[in-house]
Amino acid sequence: MSAVAYWGVWLIGSLLVRLLFRFRTVGARHVPTRGGVLIAVNHASYLDIPLVGCGLRRRAWYLGRQDLFGPRWVKAICRWLGWIPIRLSRLDREGFGQAVKLIKDGQAVVIYPEGGRTLDGRLRPGKPGIGVIVEQTGCPVVPAYIAGAYEVLPVDAVWVRFRPVRVTFGKPIDFTSDAQRLTGKDFYRHVSRTVMERIAELGQVSPPVDQAARSAARPLNAE
Repeated sequence: MSAVAYWGVWLIGSLLVRLLFRFRTVGARHVPTRGGVLIAVNHASYLDIPLVGCGLRRRAWYLGRQDLFGPRWVKAICRWLGWIPIRLSRLDREGFGQAVKLIKDGQAVVIYPEGGRTLDGRLRPGKPGIGVIVEQTGCPVVPAYIAGAYEVLPVDAVWVRFRPVRVTFGKPIDFTSDAQRLTGKDFYRHVSRTVMERIAELGQVSPPVDQAARSAARPLNAE
């Protein structure tokens, strides 16, 4: 997709979301204007990809589950716009490999660490996939919180609701020193947990409950 076509679509989309949802962004200056970067956002609704895209001042690619968007022709358009389909049943080496290559080539990639939409508006624990990408690229991670998207299109909604939407970007997180002391699954869990905690801070909401950590810390004789 040419830059002219991309920014043409971006301009139209930005005008629509500002008109329909009083859309605004906070902290966009924290997103590097160049160089490989991973932008991690909470997953609130099916509208997250276009809403986050309208909040970015640079072109980006978006990791999303492969069963999104229905008909094949719609998926083809979405891929043309920058969607990278991901299989959720296991670590999708092809999809994640594409994201890694883009970041190494100096591009911006958006990921939703929770791996799926929230069912009740609350944050969910992050998946290890974000840690895999960070380990293989060494890129910074910009956390972001999208507020209002769940109210616009909750899980059981048939129609879009016209509510205010705001995307808040935080300062980039550098995991270079952590990669020197942690490896494998320990590093992946550390990255996903840290990123989700930062996302919660940006949204001023409760961080997700890490069930694995809770189980590990629970006494053996606990009821």
